[in-house]
Amino acid sequence: MTQTSAAPRADSVQQAGPATGGDVLVDVMRRHGITHAFGVISIHNLPLVEAVSRELTFVEVRHEAAAVNAADAFARVTGGVGVALTSTGTGAGNAAGSMLEALTAGSRVLHVTGQVEAEWIGSNRGVIHEVPAQLEMLTAISKGAARVAVAEDSARVLEEAIAMILTAPHGPVSVEWPTDLQYLARPDAQVDGDVVTVPSPPEAPLDEIDAAVALLTGARRPVLWLGGGAAGAGAQVRELAHRLGAGIITSNSGRGVVPEDDDLVIGNFGSTPQGAALLEDADVLLSIGTHFRSNETRTYSLRLPAQHVQVDVAAAAIGRVHPATVGVQGDAAQVVTALLERLTQTATEDGWADRARTVRREVRDHLTGYIGGYAEVCAELRSQLPRESVIARDVTIPSSQWGNRLLEMYARETNVFPLGGGIGQGLAMGIGAAVARPEVPTVVIAGDGGLSVHLGELASLRGTGAACVVIVFNDSGYGVLRNMQQANDMRRAAVDLWTPDFAVLAASMDMPYWLTGAPGTFGPALREAIATGRPTVIEVSVADLAPAPGPFTPPVHIPQPQDGA
Repeated sequence: MTQTSAAPRADSVQQAGPATGGDVLVDVMRRHGITHAFGVISIHNLPLVEAVSRELTFVEVRHEAAAVNAADAFARVTGGVGVALTSTGTGAGNAAGSMLEALTAGSRVLHVTGQVEAEWIGSNRGVIHEVPAQLEMLTAISKGAARVAVAEDSARVLEEAIAMILTAPHGPVSVEWPTDLQYLARPDAQVDGDVVTVPSPPEAPLDEIDAAVALLTGARRPVLWLGGGAAGAGAQVRELAHRLGAGIITSNSGRGVVPEDDDLVIGNFGSTPQGAALLEDADVLLSIGTHFRSNETRTYSLRLPAQHVQVDVAAAAIGRVHPATVGVQGDAAQVVTALLERLTQTATEDGWADRARTVRREVRDHLTGYIGGYAEVCAELRSQLPRESVIARDVTIPSSQWGNRLLEMYARETNVFPLGGGIGQGLAMGIGAAVARPEVPTVVIAGDGGLSVHLGELASLRGTGAACVVIVFNDSGYGVLRNMQQANDMRRAAVDLWTPDFAVLAASMDMPYWLTGAPGTFGPALREAIATGRPTVIEVSVADLAPAPGPFTPPVHIPQPQDGA
């Protein structure tokens, strides 16, 4: 659940002064095996950054939003807790959008931010970086938020925050720490710094398990739908799918729970004509840890089987979007294990599993043909990257059109992307992923528009020295929105951007660079970039791709006026 604890570095710089709250934070991180923190140093977090940098690993980024994105990706890849350190006021505000991403994704992120000195909180005196209602803002963007009120209580506040993060359903938690109390806190003066017990997920009631087994036993044409909540249950789900002869549809977040080279994994293709037809013909749906998001269900218009077994650790999720015939609240691995133990016979009709395999082939063949020259890029990425490599994807056409579907994922922790759909977060996520998994290369897929949101993070990546290939697909603007405007007869506006010279930009960062796009150019460039073992940039000129890709329009519902309105 958390990373292996790191021992103190033998060559660490000697502490210059007395212990501070930074040492309290380090102690808490060590107790939970947390080895890294990402952040921006500030006058409002100096003691924290100094101690983490001295005793553990502090990864500098240029913007607070990037700190949270990197910590988020680090947590997804390692399965542990990612830590982000930011300043108070504007710094905490800068982190807000990325905290919302972590909240949407249910990521294990501890966000520690500064606060003005304790005696001035709420005084409205104009103290530097003072923000009205900062704690209320943090509460709105986090699973929970707390304030260190006295120096001796710092460890307890941090421990309770981590316990909340690790309690299912997971999510990010913010702690604001007044600057004076960061200096005054001492590890040996903490009143209660014991590790807080994390409650186990609820154990599914046997009557719910038995009802689910009864429905699955009689299923003639079963289908599975996996979301991110199925993480950790991959082996059991795979066995269940093959026992039932059921195809596996996934949300984007559920990709890789079962390796996507399994012949029953249809994947994130539920809303395609072929996937929709399979779901419409199915008689029982077993969903595990998915919330049936609007962009994956044709804005909730996708027809799903009426007989529905829904497994989720959160009771509120059961039946919220699609009615559940049987709801089972519990941990996915525990529930599916119980189903396997009791499912002694099945009634799946002959040929149904082959139907799933046919759909799997059809959706991939169709998309491969439609994306034209992108298909070569997709194939080269998959053939050259190790199965363990993380592919961090920003919101851009290559990601949304084929990276989120056709580019195979073999483990969920390698599938890193902004679940909330925010543009510009992919590069920082790639930094967190590359730091978390240094033994294999990491790839970032971004568009020219999204990459420009946080160009400064190229410097952060270069500073890490990590083996990370940044692939920027350049169509000189916001291609997704261009297509959306054109498809809906809108006036073209605000989508054509002035674009940097990425060759010059890469040179300024001391990063090797390749320009590709024409057929046959991407594979050799990727091979050379990976071989460097350091941060690199590959630009793909979208205009040079051949055959030209078919247009991608996002599945966003635009209401149309009724006749006579």
